[in-house]
Amino acid sequence: DLSPMMLRAVGRRCSTGSATVLGDLAQATTPWGSTSWTVALEHLGKVDSHLEELSQGFRVPSDVIDFAARLLPDIAPDLRPPTSVRHAQGQLAVRAVSDPVAAAVAATHDALAQEGSIGVIVPDDLAGPMGAALTVDGVDHVRLGDEHDVESRVDLVPATLAKGLEFDHVVVAEPAAIVAAEPDATTGLRRLYVCLTRAVTALTVVHAEPLPEPLR
Repeated sequence: DLSPMMLRAVGRRCSTGSATVLGDLAQATTPWGSTSWTVALEHLGKVDSHLEELSQGFRVPSDVIDFAARLLPDIAPDLRPPTSVRHAQGQLAVRAVSDPVAAAVAATHDALAQEGSIGVIVPDDLAGPMGAALTVDGVDHVRLGDEHDVESRVDLVPATLAKGLEFDHVVVAEPAAIVAAEPDATTGLRRLYVCLTRAVTALTVVHAEPLPEPLR
């Protein structure tokens, strides 16, 4: 997420020593975020650094990461597609629906029948209607970012707050709207990549609008 000027500011702090830099270009969700490790290292003043690409993961199951990786040619074409070292493939469901809010509530009930935490990730402007629908349906939940955000088994997550989180079960509503909410298509697809890769067991995607082209 760091701009060239930010990278140069960091580089000045370690101009006479070593630095370990870790990140995922596919998850850069600022329009000025890095698109190339070579360029980022130039701004850091570490052009002779050793670059090691870590493409094997243990957190996201294979079915989920394979689905999300369809976005990589558009958001980080130089990255090797990630693979999962976990034996469990995970659970993946992609459903075209007429009412994504109602479908997300139903998917949340399905997840409640199993063990584990649940994240319902929605476009920011859909968080209000989704929260109201969960409340009407009797689903105890909290909305991340609210003043009274407390621990709950079900978290309602505006898409812009999803980075860095993980849940056993994730429900993603209206991927196309998540993409459209960002200032450009690449940033939007990267935001969607973040949202899709929050699941450690199961991912359910519900959509009324057509899926973004790379996911079809």
